Amino acid sequence: MRFKYAYLMLWGCLMGLTMTSHGQQITSSPIDSNAIKSSLFKRIPYKQLIVPVGLMTYGVIALESHFLIDQNQDIRTELRENIDRKFSVDDFSQYVGTASIFALDALGIKAKHTLKQRLFTAAVSNVIMTATVMSIKNTGTVWRPDSSANNSFPSGHTATAFVGAELLWQEYKDRSIWYGVAGYAVATGTGFFRMYNNKHWLSDVAMGAGIGILSTKIAYWLLPLLDQKKQENKTSYVFIPSYNGKQFTIGGTISF
Repeated sequence: MRFKYAYLMLWGCLMGLTMTSHGQQITSSPIDSNAIKSSLFKRIPYKQLIVPVGLMTYGVIALESHFLIDQNQDIRTELRENIDRKFSVDDFSQYVGTASIFALDALGIKAKHTLKQRLFTAAVSNVIMTATVMSIKNTGTVWRPDSSANNSFPSGHTATAFVGAELLWQEYKDRSIWYGVAGYAVATGTGFFRMYNNKHWLSDVAMGAGIGILSTKIAYWLLPLLDQKKQENKTSYVFIPSYNGKQFTIGGTISF
């Protein structure tokens, strides 16, 4: 039961961040209060929560469902019967998505947001993801398939990979959906190889994927706060030169 309470608490924190960030985004919009009230519930991105919350729900239920536990075991057995050797590609593929949003832009394929904005969303999403994954790992005692440690749930590699996949999707979906498709394909492959290398169960991978996607979505919902702060801290300068026949003078104003 302590598993369940810990995960529900972390879930609540993620949902709270979602609603809080979105509410702040609405408040900072240049519209009147009546418009804000009328559009509040319409602008909450419920549909965007379906996939990550669905994956996380599967992961949590699989901890106690005998049927899903058996499915985990069957998948592991099937993979072990057909494995000749391990491939450590997942140790590197987990970073492909995040690296791509900077590499592609540097190569001339412009991202949707500026470098500062991309650094912000990449940092925030990874902080949320890492804090959530490590909190759950330190609370639970799910043994890895190879019995090497009892911190199997959730998969950190998979969570990292899906953070990158969602970052890539957000930055390049307007240019071509295939960038996002490629990012999610790599992330899915990372999750598969975590199971292939006997390091994680399917439920670990599902939970990690959900956390990674949701963490990145929260980071983008928080992005308007960065732009708002930039506008609030913006300083403007006006300098007016003048000449009285003998000397030059410069007058001006500074607005903070």
